[in-house]
Amino acid sequence: MQPSLLPVAALPAVSSGVASGVPSGVQLLGYVAASLTTLSFFPQALKTLRSRDTSGISLRMYGLFTTGIALWGIYGLLTHDGPLIVANGLTLFPAGIVLERKIQAVLRQRSQR
Repeated sequence: MQPSLLPVAALPAVSSGVASGVPSGVQLLGYVAASLTTLSFFPQALKTLRSRDTSGISLRMYGLFTTGIALWGIYGLLTHDGPLIVANGLTLFPAGIVLERKIQAVLRQRSQR
């Protein structure tokens, strides 16, 4: 098996927080915070995808943002942190699509020069 390709069974299970010693109220706070930050991202992502206009997006910033989201998701998996897994898993998909659209736009601009 290649080290970069882990079977799903090798991934840690999402903890409810109780087994890991995190009080349920704290876990709930994490899910609320994760929901708000994830939901706040979607309107801008949808606007960008619908308009296909990425001119106002910095490629470097969005690349760093998307990488950070992926790394937080991995961290959440490794630490069994449900809110991190859910929020970053949901955010990574549209962020990746917007990043891919931005990269396409930059490549088109460079090829027209």
